[in-house]
Amino acid sequence: MKIVGISACPAGIAHTYMCREVLIKAAEKRGHQCAIETQGTIGVEFPLTEEQIKEADVVVLACDVRPTGEERFAGKPIVRVGTAKVISNPLGFVAQLEKAMAKRGVE
Repeated sequence: MKIVGISACPAGIAHTYMCREVLIKAAEKRGHQCAIETQGTIGVEFPLTEEQIKEADVVVLACDVRPTGEERFAGKPIVRVGTAKVISNPLGFVAQLEKAMAKRGVE
């Protein structure tokens, strides 16, 4: 499965980057490709490319604030989750994501 997304928290510092890191590691550990853009205090880092978005099976918005640029994901399945949930159990979150996408026929 190809996962793209955004991580963002109110302060735009710690949780934004921790969430990105643990989500990428958990997805890769379970055999998936994952690219996560951060929207923090210094702006957008690790911006998603049009190609990454086009090829994505699912979009994860791991955000505690409203991210910018959501219109880029039109037509894609979107999962919204808080950063703390991903940080506290990234493998569990990815397993839940797998189940949800399997129901849609995506492996």
